[in-house]
Amino acid sequence: MEKVKKFFAKTSSSLKKFFVGIGRWFATHVPSKRRIIQLYAAVLYNANIKGYISGQIFTGSSKAACVPGLNCYSCPGAVGACPLGSLQNAIGSAGKSVPYYMLGILALYGLILGRTICGFLCPVGLAQELLYKIKTPKLKKSKFTYILTFLKVAIFAVFIIALPLGFGLNGYANPGFCKYFCPAGTFEGGFFLLMNPNNDGLYQMLGNLFTWKTLVLAIFVIASVFIYRFFCRFFCPLGLIYGVFNYFSILGVTVNKSKCTNCGLCVNACKMDIRKVGDHECIQCGECISVCPEQAITWKGSKIFLHKNQLEPVESNIKIDLTSSLPKIDNNVVTATNIEEKVEVKPVEKVKTEKAPLYDKKKTKIFFISLFSALSVATATALIYYNFVEKEPVTGDFAVGVKMESFTVDLYDNGKDETFTLKLTDKVTVINFWATWCGPCVKELPEFEELYHEYSDQIQMIAIHQYEETEDVQAYINKAFPDYKIMFGRDNEGDKVFKSVGGKNTLPYTVILDKRNVCTYIKNGSIKYEELKGYIDSTLAN
Repeated sequence: MEKVKKFFAKTSSSLKKFFVGIGRWFATHVPSKRRIIQLYAAVLYNANIKGYISGQIFTGSSKAACVPGLNCYSCPGAVGACPLGSLQNAIGSAGKSVPYYMLGILALYGLILGRTICGFLCPVGLAQELLYKIKTPKLKKSKFTYILTFLKVAIFAVFIIALPLGFGLNGYANPGFCKYFCPAGTFEGGFFLLMNPNNDGLYQMLGNLFTWKTLVLAIFVIASVFIYRFFCRFFCPLGLIYGVFNYFSILGVTVNKSKCTNCGLCVNACKMDIRKVGDHECIQCGECISVCPEQAITWKGSKIFLHKNQLEPVESNIKIDLTSSLPKIDNNVVTATNIEEKVEVKPVEKVKTEKAPLYDKKKTKIFFISLFSALSVATATALIYYNFVEKEPVTGDFAVGVKMESFTVDLYDNGKDETFTLKLTDKVTVINFWATWCGPCVKELPEFEELYHEYSDQIQMIAIHQYEETEDVQAYINKAFPDYKIMFGRDNEGDKVFKSVGGKNTLPYTVILDKRNVCTYIKNGSIKYEELKGYIDSTLAN
């Protein structure tokens, strides 16, 4: 019996230690409030979960609006546009005019949030922080890393302003940062699409540019393991823009100068290259608040959450009568001897004082419960809407032998407002889906033009532009194909025509229809001159 008792006692002790250990692990690894908000933001930006399954880019109405943080437009889960991509497109398509709309959007985000967006609402920032958690030696900040932060200015000037503007004035679309540099675009818009088996046709579109961007992504990923927020600190133009608004944004951290002793603990504890709390390099994460021994750092507008002792001066119960211990003075004469005899000097007792809490726990708890409840409702609503309510054009079962339904698209023709409508004719129809930014598309269009001249009496040919994010396609056509006779159309209803013939994310995409508008040939990817000529001849012969 005694052995049984010892066994159960030992087992009970072991179980207790086991569960205590689990509890400690969870207590140590529980995500902070900021980390939870970062996760909510990442999900909200990429709420189109069905896009990851289908490998399709979402093209619904919300894509016309920009999310605050850096998130690639071409990510299959993205439900909004990227502010940097939209800014480049606006600059490239604006010509000599100012892109007021995008500047206004960025100013609005900046004035309200500043770089709080970087600290709380950017998925790229979250990814870097998680990479930095990998246990390795870390490179600490220094004067050298502070100098490197000015690389952002050069990146902004060259890739955000100069390249889009220079190419845009010459009729070409070139969002330089997205095209040559952005690691978010490579990972979200590149690898997520390539990993989907439905997009196997994308591999033939890869070239030296994708190899370069993959190398850039690899450098950023590896560097982020050793250097805190490597991309944000030295390369991100969006952080540069929002940093300008840090000094007067509505939200963010602020310092009470009357309490601050300039001890420097906040600057030393911060992993960013700040010179003072709240400057242009500060991502407004708020981690410096707990470091300050004088409780001088608070959130802007957070006075309603302050503890009452932080709002009202503390009244002292100790009353000191300074005159009681002084000697009585006769004839207005006081000698040193008299003072020494009369004044009794007592040693001062050290009194332990505890600082009042900075924030009222009850008010703060109510605030965060309300905040996370609102975020949960918003996230659940977004997931339900984009995955079960929002409907996009369905690709259908279009294939060789299926008749194509009639459609109408606007033509690029220097503002003449002409349209093309597919209808029964005595000609074979060749439809090519392309885009200005698609290298293989642009490369093969001269062969389509050559074939059109050869068969102009027997065929009609139209090249329909896809994924139009800029307004410069007409200028591009005028510059690159000024004498072309084939028609150029815009598929501007959510790429409806492209999807109706089974198109997904792969360009170029070519369809040949006979005189009854029945499909005789589909080519997903580039097509050679002789191959296209052979299928046109075959369709004309039947």
